[in-house]
Amino acid sequence: MKRIFLLASALTLSACQTAAPGGSEAPAVSPVLATADAADPHSYARPLEARVTHVALDLAFDFAAKSVGGTATLDIDRQANAREIVLDSDGYRVSAVTDAATGAPLAFAYGADHPALGRPLTIQLAPATRKIRIAYTARDAEALQWLEPSQTAGKRQPFLLSQGQAILNRSWIPTQDSPGIRQTWEARITVPKALEVVMSAPDRRELGSTATTRTVGFRMDKAVAPYLIAIAIGDIRFQSLGARTGVWAEPATLPAAAKELEDTEKMVAAAERLFGPYRWGRYDMIVLPPSFPFGGMENPVMTFLTPTFIAGDKSLVSLIAHELAHSWSGNLATNATWADFWLNEGTTTYATTRIVEEVYGRKVAAQQIALGIDSLNGELKALPAADTRLAIDLKGRSPDDGLTEIAYEKGAAFLRMIESNVGRERFDPFLRKWFDDNAFRPVTSAMFLAAVRRDLIRGDAALEQRMQLERWVYEPGIPANAVAADPQAFAEVDAAVAAYASGTLPTAAWPRWTTDERLRFLNRLPREQGRARLDALDRAFGLDRIGNNEVLFAWLSLAVANRYDPAVPALERFVLAQGRRKFVRPLFLALEKDESWGRPIARRLYPRARPLYHPLVTGELDKLFGR
Repeated sequence: MKRIFLLASALTLSACQTAAPGGSEAPAVSPVLATADAADPHSYARPLEARVTHVALDLAFDFAAKSVGGTATLDIDRQANAREIVLDSDGYRVSAVTDAATGAPLAFAYGADHPALGRPLTIQLAPATRKIRIAYTARDAEALQWLEPSQTAGKRQPFLLSQGQAILNRSWIPTQDSPGIRQTWEARITVPKALEVVMSAPDRRELGSTATTRTVGFRMDKAVAPYLIAIAIGDIRFQSLGARTGVWAEPATLPAAAKELEDTEKMVAAAERLFGPYRWGRYDMIVLPPSFPFGGMENPVMTFLTPTFIAGDKSLVSLIAHELAHSWSGNLATNATWADFWLNEGTTTYATTRIVEEVYGRKVAAQQIALGIDSLNGELKALPAADTRLAIDLKGRSPDDGLTEIAYEKGAAFLRMIESNVGRERFDPFLRKWFDDNAFRPVTSAMFLAAVRRDLIRGDAALEQRMQLERWVYEPGIPANAVAADPQAFAEVDAAVAAYASGTLPTAAWPRWTTDERLRFLNRLPREQGRARLDALDRAFGLDRIGNNEVLFAWLSLAVANRYDPAVPALERFVLAQGRRKFVRPLFLALEKDESWGRPIARRLYPRARPLYHPLVTGELDKLFGR
């Protein structure tokens, strides 16, 4: 089947455009792509007939009932013959739909429910309808996690956080929940008066208060993918980090978080030197309670962060570089469907190491690339061949099935291969142009390959053949032209791994090693270890008590693989103290797989840990434990 690389086939239902910061054009109504590869199998929406362009929320959050209710007013663009609009829904209950201009009621109906996608909400439109208002409530929304005070750092107030990626926002926001249907939005949020509220929008203003509540307004004037609408409510405070950066956190966490994040302003400046102007205004972050399921979530102007990155020595702040890089790759130019998730995460992973190199030097960047390649090689062994393609087929599957190192590390390896073939002097302007050309727009793999051919290959048949573009994107595995890791990046560590086989421990080197070097050492050790060897490792390096969560996870993974009983108390503390998916999921999977030793531990710990975990994590682990 011949692939057609035609950017001109993109369709927008409105031709109005306005100038964007940085010199690029930002559409007032972001285009919807009409190519077959941009059709989203994870949304019921039919955006080429009628699509949402703006969402206005007016919501009150009830912590006692753990529910949210109010209205969503949607601006819509429609074809002249469109008689209905289809939204995504997964649990919210609609009480009424009206034409926002006339107040006239509009008929609506839910379709059949799908366990992964929810159900369509179809609303009939009057001939002149351009704005609809939906009155609704959402209880037990999968995107929202309601925390008791005991589950927070301060232990004083409840907390709420949202996680919309990939398709969870349809559980509390009535809209077309597809990354290819970008929308501007605003919100009027009412919360208990003692609590603060932040959202992923640059314009924030106090609107008023009563004796028991306060109302805060937000506005995002740039069209974003709907999964990037985010909210957090709790006992949080703000600390400035620089002219356009700052951090929110619970008071108990704020000082350590601010210290760990003090290089953020430098990272923003480095990213701008590489990728062009930062187009979002401020870059703020919020450090959430430990139940947050990801390391970070790149919500525009308000990155959500796990507290597990706080190590006290800035050794894990590449996480910040990664989330910041999403301000260009992912938030600016966004995968039109989850099949092309690598366009978000692979490009961002590549950009992360470039930012790290600018701020912390080439050696650190080379080490992180090598660790990424190690992780990718492990994933390649574990996944079915079909799932090692960059453009993955997710029809009939959860979009979360694409949340693997293939999207992140194979995607980054693909870009490093292109860079090595054309040189940074050509690749850097190309990448910047890619972001400029596609700012605030959805993109596909075919569009990216078309840009590479147009701007870099330029008809050079020999270069085209060397790059193997189609092989990288549409076929499984890693092509032979991948750029190898720098063999000198971990030369000392790899020598220590070799010496370990003869019983020598790197006791002199360990104290001065970086987190990346410690991770390389632990992860490169043979997976089968005797009790005496593990005892010696723990005695030498205090691994059960180490404060760096990445290193602790690497140690606990090795301990679980070898049924190391002395590490069980540390394992218990770890899975009961935080809910980061990257950590808890593989540990519980490994425990459950070991029927005689690990499974009893998993069955004892999971019921205690489950209340801390986000629904995104419990949804996976409940299946594992047959709940």
